[in-house]
Amino acid sequence: MAAREYQPVLSSIVIGLALVAAAALAANAVTRVKASQQRVTVTGSAKQQITSDLIIWRGYVSHQSADLASAYADLKTSMAKFRAYLDSKGIPRDQINETAINTITLYAFNEQGMQTNEIVGYRLTQGVEIRSNDVDRITRVSREATELIQQGVALESQSPEYLYTKIGDLKVKILAEAAKDAKQRAQQIAEATGSEIGEVRSARMGVLQITPAFSNEVSDYGINDVSSLQKDITGVVTVEFEVE
Repeated sequence: MAAREYQPVLSSIVIGLALVAAAALAANAVTRVKASQQRVTVTGSAKQQITSDLIIWRGYVSHQSADLASAYADLKTSMAKFRAYLDSKGIPRDQINETAINTITLYAFNEQGMQTNEIVGYRLTQGVEIRSNDVDRITRVSREATELIQQGVALESQSPEYLYTKIGDLKVKILAEAAKDAKQRAQQIAEATGSEIGEVRSARMGVLQITPAFSNEVSDYGINDVSSLQKDITGVVTVEFEVE
């Protein structure tokens, strides 16, 4: 066979090999792209129980009289008894803040139940707010303060608010533990499919849930419970990992 007759055959063979090589490279590239696109998204959580270290308690004294001066005199007497009571419980004065006196003018109503311009009396209210790290002491005082009623003090005692002042530092710790939990979950999923987790592609922190201890309450906007001495703080982190 002449040399010219071999040239088309050789050209066909070279072209065929080139096409096979190109196809192999393309397939390999597609495989790498698909592998790089394999990801797993997991949510990790962490919870810790905390004890409130700051208490806020408010109590209010009210007196009502047809005469403004009499109402003020009665309020002044009751507030003096209130201060003396707090002193007897060992509460430092620098933890007590007194509110301004609030005065409400009382008007008469006619037979149709409509308010008139006739003044029939005055109601004066003044309160105290206590902020203290002595949580146990103020809790007891808030419960026992109704003893003042026996002394003629018209006291309204509100429920204490319980706060935790180190929440900023604890938030970092909780979210770190939640991220660690997310990684462990991702590893378990990858191992079950014979794979390994790779780099983190994204991470999203959820809002903190501060709830009464042992509560299952959850809110998309987060919860900040102030009614309970003992609380649970829960953090959630959603992480997306590459799978290799």
